[in-house]
Amino acid sequence: MALFSHFLVHFALLLIFLPLELHNLLIGVSSATLSITTDREALISFKSQLSNETLSPLSSWNHNSSPCNWTGVLCDRLGQRVTGLDLSGFGLSGHLSPYVGNLSSLQSLQLQNNQFRGVIPDQIGNLLSLKVLNMSSNMLEGKLPSNITHLNELQVLDLSSNKIVSKIPEDISSLQKLQALKLGRNSLYGAIPASLGNISSLKNISFGTNFLTGWIPSELGRLHDLIELDLILNNLNGTVPPAIFNLSSLVNFALASNSFWGEIPQDVGHKLPKLIVFNICFNYFTGGIPGSLHNLTNIQVIRMASNHLEGTVPPGLGNLPFLKMYNIGYNRIVSSGVRGLDFITSLTNSTHLNFLAIDGNMLEGVIPETIGNLSKDLSTLYMGQNRFNGSIPSSIGRLSGLKLLNLSYNSISGEIPQELGQLEELQELSLAGNEISGGIPSILGNLLKLNLVDLSRNKLVGRIPTSFGNLQNLLYMDLSSNQLNGSIPMEILNLPTLSNVLNLSMNFLSGPIPEVGRLSGVASIDFSNNQLYDGIPSSFSNCLSLEKLSLARNQLSGPIPKALGDVRGLEALDLSSNQLSGAIPIELQNLQALKLLNLSYNDLEGAIPSGGVFQNFSAVNLEGNKNLCLNFPCVTHGQGRRNVRLYIIIAIVVALILCLTIGLLIYMKSKKVKVAAAASEQLKPHAPMISYDELRLATEEFSQENLLGVGSFGSVYKGHLSHGATVAVKVLDTLRTGSLKSFFAECEAMKNSRHRNLVKLITSCSSIDFKNNDFLALVYEYLCNGSLDDWIKGRRKHEKGNGLNLMERLNIALDVACALDYLHNDSEIPVVHCDLKPSNILLDEDMTAKVGDFGLARLLIQRSTSQVSISSTRVLRGSIGYIPPEYGWGEKPSAAGDVYSYGIVLLEMFCGKSPTDECFTGGLSIRRWVQSSLKNKTVQVIDPHLLSLIFYDDPSEGSNVQLSCVDAIVGVGISCTADNPDERIGIREAVRQLKAARDSLSNQSDESPTLTSTRDT
Repeated sequence: MALFSHFLVHFALLLIFLPLELHNLLIGVSSATLSITTDREALISFKSQLSNETLSPLSSWNHNSSPCNWTGVLCDRLGQRVTGLDLSGFGLSGHLSPYVGNLSSLQSLQLQNNQFRGVIPDQIGNLLSLKVLNMSSNMLEGKLPSNITHLNELQVLDLSSNKIVSKIPEDISSLQKLQALKLGRNSLYGAIPASLGNISSLKNISFGTNFLTGWIPSELGRLHDLIELDLILNNLNGTVPPAIFNLSSLVNFALASNSFWGEIPQDVGHKLPKLIVFNICFNYFTGGIPGSLHNLTNIQVIRMASNHLEGTVPPGLGNLPFLKMYNIGYNRIVSSGVRGLDFITSLTNSTHLNFLAIDGNMLEGVIPETIGNLSKDLSTLYMGQNRFNGSIPSSIGRLSGLKLLNLSYNSISGEIPQELGQLEELQELSLAGNEISGGIPSILGNLLKLNLVDLSRNKLVGRIPTSFGNLQNLLYMDLSSNQLNGSIPMEILNLPTLSNVLNLSMNFLSGPIPEVGRLSGVASIDFSNNQLYDGIPSSFSNCLSLEKLSLARNQLSGPIPKALGDVRGLEALDLSSNQLSGAIPIELQNLQALKLLNLSYNDLEGAIPSGGVFQNFSAVNLEGNKNLCLNFPCVTHGQGRRNVRLYIIIAIVVALILCLTIGLLIYMKSKKVKVAAAASEQLKPHAPMISYDELRLATEEFSQENLLGVGSFGSVYKGHLSHGATVAVKVLDTLRTGSLKSFFAECEAMKNSRHRNLVKLITSCSSIDFKNNDFLALVYEYLCNGSLDDWIKGRRKHEKGNGLNLMERLNIALDVACALDYLHNDSEIPVVHCDLKPSNILLDEDMTAKVGDFGLARLLIQRSTSQVSISSTRVLRGSIGYIPPEYGWGEKPSAAGDVYSYGIVLLEMFCGKSPTDECFTGGLSIRRWVQSSLKNKTVQVIDPHLLSLIFYDDPSEGSNVQLSCVDAIVGVGISCTADNPDERIGIREAVRQLKAARDSLSNQSDESPTLTSTRDT
């Protein structure tokens, strides 16, 4: 009975609770169904935002099946929620649906390698379970979602290779579980947040190819598990915090293409023992190559090109069996002693070496034969712009994998080895600028993959091999400045792939020009300075992509083909110094792109066309064609008696002019008197003339060792005169158009100009050289400290290895400003320099700056008795980057134009960037770059070398004074470079402001070593 009662009690309880259990069970099932339904709807909405033509990979996504069975979808174990979405590489395009934020259980979202565009929806911030977010390699734009830092479970955030324009959030440190942060190849700006140093789990930081500014936060040194630090291609500067070199876990360390300075610790290899990639290219690092890197037996990439590294290549390269890339190009590395190039031999142990670049240094000696024992994987070998001598080792022919060989601009002699013809994979061969002799081996025609051949500026002789016609992949050929002879092979004019340059100028080629019809894609053809004869082929009209054609200084005859008017893209056409006859084809005025037309010194006749390029007098050169109608209508036989009197007047005037001209030329020739003799008489009363022989002896036959530089109209040599004086001799290239006008301009500008900040012109020389050619030269005082350009670019330094400090730069800036102030305001006749730039500013032994090179100068007040007008032309005056914008609009040279050029020089001096730097593209100029930084901190654009001397990390008042001084100086540069000349300050006001800036430094000069100048300030 008791047992029965017990049973009844349990049964009653079961009846009571059974409905409740069933209810709960049904509720759970309903909840799971609702969740998977929500995920299905979210994914269908996601799909609806995609382009229809890219949806085929998602054909399984439909309402009739569970998302857990769809392509790219991953669910939890019970199939109740979507936890992963991987659509990487599906080629999808369209926008990201905000409904993706409804996938509330999502842990992994991988959409990389598609074509998603638009912004990242803010609803991403709702995915609080997300651990992996990868949307790299798409076209996403806009800012980073502000709530992305709410994803506290996130371990991987990869948004690289998009178009995101944003700052890195300051509260990024809230992602405490983050291991990989990859935001490279976007448009991020601003500073790297120091708070990143609080994410102790971080292993990968990749911010490369953005617009980040500022310094590397020292707080990153706390990330002891960091494997990758990639900051390449940004606008970062400063020194690398020492703490970074203590991150012993680093495997990939990449800082290339920024503005970092300072020395890399010599023990970096000991501190970072796991390094595989070490990349600091394109910065301003100094010191030597850390030898400890050569002890890292697992390292694969060492890239240190384009810095200011010095010394020799340390030993140990033979310890790197896995090395694939070694690039130390464009530094100041030297080779010492007879075994200075042994490091090349050491690299034979690196059997995986693929890329070797040691170009642009000061390495010298004979290239060892052991170079042929380098890795068979070696595809790229850069050794140009050094001081190698001897011959090219024939063993290079054993480098069977070589695709690029560049030995250009050395002192290599001997012949081109036949063995180079064995390099069947070779695509680029550059041997330019050496002393290579002999003929061009025909076997080079077997290199069927060649797309570039540059053998220019050597001493090659003989004919151009017809086997070059086999090079059916050739894009670029330059054989100029050699001693090649014979005719131009028709075979090389039948290379349809030749689309860049064909340059055969400065040789002894003869014969007629073959038909060139198959060169339809070539951009530049230069056959000038040869001995070609007969007519110009009309087939040039088939070169539809031609932009530059030069056939100058040959013996071509006959008419100019009318068909040249069909080459619509032609920008420069030079047919000067030939024997062309007939009229100028009116079709040439149809060339709307033509910017330069030189038809001078031919036998052309008739009327000059009036349209197109002929409307711009400065772009057309027609001198030396005596039968062209210039300033009056051409008279024809069909005109009546009314014009007879006009005929007679014209004939008499022309005859008188010709007679006077011929008589003057005969007189000058017979007496060996040049126009320069009269000019030299004006330079200085009783100025001593100097003979050609004296200058030849003074410059040691105008040797390359004494060459100081090459300018627009000639070369400058250092010379030692017989009475002991050291001078600079500017020898004009009399064959260059405009050199005589430049000579007169310099004489006229300098003869009455006397100022401590102008280079002193001593005398001139007018004679004939030993080849019976005209010889013109100007003799200046010699300034031993070179040009300002040398100092800005680091080619010159003080004995302690420092560049120009703040006070020195300011003194130089004041010197130049005072010179311009004198020329504009205090000279007997105001003078405009027209070509102010760092290479025309020279420094004496006391670092006093002096302005030189007045070859483009213009007198603001012309004398009526001036022999040659140096102001009548409207040619664009100056050097690219320094020319004021109004000159491009046709405005005459002015003092305001000089002020603009001065302002650019000032910005370059204190910011360390040339106005023609490759970073200034797309409308960005040095002025706009600096001006935009003034809104934040000028320190971001200060020359890193100068900034290091200012001790920016020193919080002392002296450093602040110096930075304020730089602010003021840069402000002067901005005021001088306004686009509108009326808005620029005058040079006298610039002098006043710079003197005020110098006064602000005077109290610091005794306290700060960075303000010590090498001369009395």
